[in-house]
Amino acid sequence: MNWLRRTYGLGPSIIPPLWHRHSELVWELSALHLHWLCAYDEEQHGSAPLGWHQDFAEARERRHDWVAACGSRLDRDRATRQTAWPGEDPAPSVEEIPIENRSADFRRFVVEGVARRRAVEDAFIAGAAEPNYHP
Repeated sequence: MNWLRRTYGLGPSIIPPLWHRHSELVWELSALHLHWLCAYDEEQHGSAPLGWHQDFAEARERRHDWVAACGSRLDRDRATRQTAWPGEDPAPSVEEIPIENRSADFRRFVVEGVARRRAVEDAFIAGAAEPNYHP
């Protein structure tokens, strides 16, 4: 996201340092990235990049609202607050944490995510190897 942030001069109210810890921000950035790849494909119509920029302008407005709602800032972050519906357990309280080193946090986040996915894959493979496994 550094490319997008630096190319368009986007501040932390659009792309905060810990964007990767907020799924609502990750999904929007993922959609923008896929849209950009398609818009700039060599087989696309020449006006496709203009469509991307129009959609990007709308996405920036949404992101501004979502960043405000999730509480992520330049120097601190908190989990997105959740509202419990009637009959559900109360939503956990959230605390702000200071952002000490964004790059280190991102690396740790990615390494932990890869480890979680490997554990799920290993468990699946181990289950598939059992003699009673029937696909």
